[in-house]
Order: sequence, then C-alpha cells, then structure tokens
Amino acid sequence: MTAKESTFAPGWAIAASLALAGILASGARAQDAVTADPAHYTVEFENEQVRVLRVVYGPGEKSVMHQHADSVAVYLTDGHLRITFPNGRTGEPRVKSGQSMWHPAGAHLIENLGDTRFELVLTELKTPLAAIK
Repeated sequence: MTAKESTFAPGWAIAASLALAGILASGARAQDAVTADPAHYTVEFENEQVRVLRVVYGPGEKSVMHQHADSVAVYLTDGHLRITFPNGRTGEPRVKSGQSMWHPAGAHLIENLGDTRFELVLTELKTPLAAIK
C-alpha cells in the first residue's frame, strides 16, 4: 500500500462488499467484533453516533470471523496483516503507524503476521455512510 492511499485498494473494497453481501444472503451473519472477540476488541467510547474501539493483536495472534460497521481506522503501530473474508479470499496489507484509513462495513478475520504488537483505534459509524448522504 502506498502512502497516498487512504482506503483499501478497490479490490479490497469490492471483496469486503461481496463478503458482506454473501453473509447477508446466506442468513449467517458474523458477530460484532467486541462480542465475538473481546480479547482483541475493547470499547473505549460510545454514543448515539459512533463507537470507538481499541484493537490490539499480539505477534501471530488471530481473531475469529467478525463484522464492523463503516469505520475509520487510525493505526498506532506498523502492521503486516492477513485479512480473510467469509468467501475465503485473503489479502496481506501492510499499514504504517499514524496512517488513517476508511473501511466499509463488512466481515473478516484478522491475523497479525508481524513479530510485534499491532494496535489501532477504530471508530465505527452508527449510521451507515449511505444513509447520511
């Protein structure tokens, strides 16, 4: 990922959208991140508009399949991740400390491929972006 990119590459956005559509169509919804994986996801703040999560993965740690609302991530550390979508597609993005990125709503499983702690703050919107426009 280049420094000027502020969202997943278009393929990631499409894959995330397709993954979410597949979950909804099958009737098998992934659980909310905090419910599914409280070891990695902690609520720092919540009101009617947003929920702010602290996300921490140790070296080699892996989540379970879970979902997020439309959100903005602020990466607190560098990271090399494997993201697995419900349809089996995977990717291995690298992110930099201080980088911010938009993430569309969807389900995934995260694995920290690095040998150091990976941490970010994720702000989830309570109203989907499409409904705000």
